[in-house]
Amino acid sequence: MGSHFKADTDQLDMFVRSLKSSVRDLDEARKALSHVRADQIGTSRLDEACDGFQERWKYGSEQLGEMIGQIAEGVKSNKLSYEEMEKNLEQALTKMAGEGTSGGKGGN
Repeated sequence: MGSHFKADTDQLDMFVRSLKSSVRDLDEARKALSHVRADQIGTSRLDEACDGFQERWKYGSEQLGEMIGQIAEGVKSNKLSYEEMEKNLEQALTKMAGEGTSGGKGGN
């Protein structure tokens, strides 16, 4: 089974960092445009459209940020579970190897 399923915990760490970075980048882009006021752009119709877009983008980016944060936490939790499982498996195999070579158990 081990040759068919592998979890690279370093890759999971990198994925979590990438997710968190994407949330920061999205928020920074939204904040950068928040300084542009609709009355600086042009016609009143265009101004209204820009204001509406800014409101929807703010709401959407906040929702997306929350979802990405939840995904990042899930990936981080899974990574910790994989590490714990590997540690426990290693301990169990070490114990089994020690009992197998001790020669004192089981028997005649």
